[in-house]
Amino acid sequence: MSDQNKRILLVEDEQTLSETIKLNLEMEGYYVNAVGDGKKALKAFKEGRYNLVILDVMLPEISGFTVCESIRLENLDIPILFLSAKNHPSDRVMGLKIGGDDYLTKPFNLEELLLRVQNLIRRTIEQKEKAALTMFHLNGNEINFAQLEIRRPDGTLTHLTKKEALLLKLLIEKRNEVVSREHILETVWGYDIYPSTRTIDNFIVTFRKYFEPDPSNPKYFISIRGIGYKFMDAEG
Repeated sequence: MSDQNKRILLVEDEQTLSETIKLNLEMEGYYVNAVGDGKKALKAFKEGRYNLVILDVMLPEISGFTVCESIRLENLDIPILFLSAKNHPSDRVMGLKIGGDDYLTKPFNLEELLLRVQNLIRRTIEQKEKAALTMFHLNGNEINFAQLEIRRPDGTLTHLTKKEALLLKLLIEKRNEVVSREHILETVWGYDIYPSTRTIDNFIVTFRKYFEPDPSNPKYFISIRGIGYKFMDAEG
C-alpha cells in the first residue's frame, strides 16, 4: 500500500521531538500537520481530514486524553496512537479505554513508531474496504454480494450460492495473497462438516467460467499447488 497522500495529525508540545517525528514521517511519504496543544489539535481535526492522529498525553490547554474523547464523539474510525512519558500500566489502560488504538511510551524507537503508524493506517483502510465490499467489478462483470448475483456485460444475471459468494468475497478481500485451503474451510464453512478440497476446486473452476477470458489459462483465480488459491487483482 502506498503511503503517499496519507494525512497525519501530530499533536506534540516538545518542539524538537515534534520536528523529528514530522521530518521522518514526511520522508516516508506522509503529509503531516503538527500542532503543539490540545485546543489547536481539536481545531485542526475539525478543519481537516486525516488517516491517523498521533497524540501526546501531557499537553498544554487540553490533555491528550480529553482530545481523544472529543475526537471519538465525532469519529469512531480514525486510528489514534498515544505517545506519552506516562508509562504506568494504568495510564496505558486509560488511553486504550477512552478510544486509543495504540500507546507508545517515551523514549521510543523511531523505527518502531514508523511501523506502528504504517500498521494502524493499513489496518484501518483494509477494514473499511472489507466493510464496503458489497459490489465488485471484475472483467466487465458486476458482482453484487448483497443480492448474491453477477450482472454480465450483456445485462444477464447469474445467481451465486451463499457459499460461492462467501468464498469469492474472501479471495477478493485477500487479493494478491495466497489463501490456504484450511483457512477457506474454517472461514467459509465454519464449524459445519468440512467438504473435500475437491469441492473448493469445483468452486474455483466455476469462478473461472464466470470471470476468466480463457478459463484454461486463468489470470484471476490461481491455484497454488499444495497450499491453496490466490485471487490476482490484475485490473488494480
